[in-house]
Amino acid sequence: MRMEWLNRMMDALDLMERHMDRPLPVEEIAKAAYSSPFHFQRMFYMVTGMTVAEYMRKRRLTLAAQELSMSSAKVVDVALKYGYDSPESFAKAFRKLHGVSPSEARDKSVPLKAYPRISFHLSLRGDKEMDYRIVEKEAFRVVGMTVVVETQEGEHNKRIPELWRQCNSDGTSAKLGSLSRDGNVLGICLDMKQDRFTYMIGAEPRPDADAGEFAEREIPAATWAVFTSVGPMPGAIQEVWRRIFQEWFPSTGYEHSGKPDLEVYPEGDVGSDDYRCEVWVPVVKK
Repeated sequence: MRMEWLNRMMDALDLMERHMDRPLPVEEIAKAAYSSPFHFQRMFYMVTGMTVAEYMRKRRLTLAAQELSMSSAKVVDVALKYGYDSPESFAKAFRKLHGVSPSEARDKSVPLKAYPRISFHLSLRGDKEMDYRIVEKEAFRVVGMTVVVETQEGEHNKRIPELWRQCNSDGTSAKLGSLSRDGNVLGICLDMKQDRFTYMIGAEPRPDADAGEFAEREIPAATWAVFTSVGPMPGAIQEVWRRIFQEWFPSTGYEHSGKPDLEVYPEGDVGSDDYRCEVWVPVVKK
């Protein structure tokens, strides 16, 4: 199963490399990996740390810089070739990545950045099992504080901890726990797009709870793969997320369904070695 996954991801990378000079819908890339677009994008990001769009942009600007430094091609032609509508938009993106303008890149003494093609390698890990359970849960209501975060350049890894610190310090987390039907506080990834999503620190409220000050959303009915994290936050749960996408998905007949992800945090010392929480991933059988 893992070798099959590896081959499919390599096929998708081959397709991207062959078509750096034309628009390539993510649906077409995902098809090469025999995957849904949503699942492919989540897998790609969790394995590489970059979105598909971010990887394609960096690769195209790398190839554009090489072309400008090694040929007499016009800047406008190179810009159009690699998907930019105007020389101005191309120059802005080029300078942001390389630190110089496209015309300055013709100077052989000017250093340029290069983002090489990535590759996937199979890592066999048989020393540590991944226990999980499958749970069917009907739709339910959640309330909480939300923030829209970008995934490019890992921006969400800064914004989400900031939201947790704010909610922990101003009493929001404690209030959500008191409203919760089971005492748990939830971390929820909603409205997931290629380069952004909405993150909520929330709770599933009791029917009689007064949650008027919070945003309200409905989590749709889903089949969930549930994993337990043991250890101090955030390192322990981050390791669980890594293993889900790098080990569990490639080894099973499941893929991400595209519905919200949940992190379930019970009361306790989140910094202790024995703190237990859960990751709920919505899944479908391939």
